[in-house]
Order: sequence, then C-alpha cells, then structure tokens
Amino acid sequence: MIQPVDATLQHELERLYSRYAQVLDDGPLDAWPDLFTDECLYRVMPRDNHDQGLPLAIIRCESRGMLADRVRAVRETIMHEPRYLRHQISNVLATLDPATGVIESTANYLVVEVLFDELPRMLSVGRYIDRVVRAADGMLRFQEKLCVYDSVLVPNTIVYPI
Repeated sequence: MIQPVDATLQHELERLYSRYAQVLDDGPLDAWPDLFTDECLYRVMPRDNHDQGLPLAIIRCESRGMLADRVRAVRETIMHEPRYLRHQISNVLATLDPATGVIESTANYLVVEVLFDELPRMLSVGRYIDRVVRAADGMLRFQEKLCVYDSVLVPNTIVYPI
C-alpha cells in the first residue's frame, strides 16, 4: 500500500534535492550524474506535452552515461556565454511503495539565470516528477527525473540541466 514518507525519509529526500541544486548551481557539475542510478531516465519537457501524454522532450538522457555525456557537452562542445544559475526547489511531496522501495516525489522548481552583463531572469519554472530509490550504498538516487516546464516557449539558452 502506497503511503506518505516519514519525517526521516522526507528530510533525506529534501537533502537530495538540495544537493541537486547545489551541484547544478555551484558545481562540480561532474557530480550531477552521481545523483542518479546507473539505469535512469532524465527528461525536460513542456507541460502541454506532458499533460497530453506526448513523449517529446527537449532533453532526454536514458542512463548515467548519457548524463555524463551531457556534462561533457556543456563543458567542451557547446558554445555559450558564461552564466550562473540558481535553482529554487520547494514543496517536496513524496509517497513510498514499501513493496518496491520506490519513492514517488514531486517538487516545484524555479531556475534563475544570470549572465555577466545582464540582469537576472527566470530561465525556467515548473515541477519535477521523480522516482527515487535507495542505492546499494544506502544513498537516495534519482531513478527517473522529469522536469516539466510550465511555458510552451523555452529559451534557447537552456544549456545546463534543469
């Protein structure tokens, strides 16, 4: 029977989200894939597609290796202006399936982008819909992370993970 998570697990889950934001905002970006299981799914998609059950995502990675490739692309191949990001993650709600150990969680997010010579601006606003599991080392890791942004439009400056 699916049940809400207890206070200890809620705290641990919120620390995972905090670490997620810290790695994306302050680095090292190379640590981002370590927050996922080896076999994982990471997608960034518009709300319209999600609500209609359409699978099209603007970013899709199907393993930790693909996440590492994304990091390498950000660092070595994608031409972009230097920028700072700040992720705000809130309203983490989760349930646990004791039979499988899978935690289903949702959270709201806001990503603010700062370019050197511009005022800060909202890059993306939406929600995370995630599946989290406890790995063999005892740490919580994302098995699936779906980033559903609320706008139909997306800036072409989405370089870093959401």
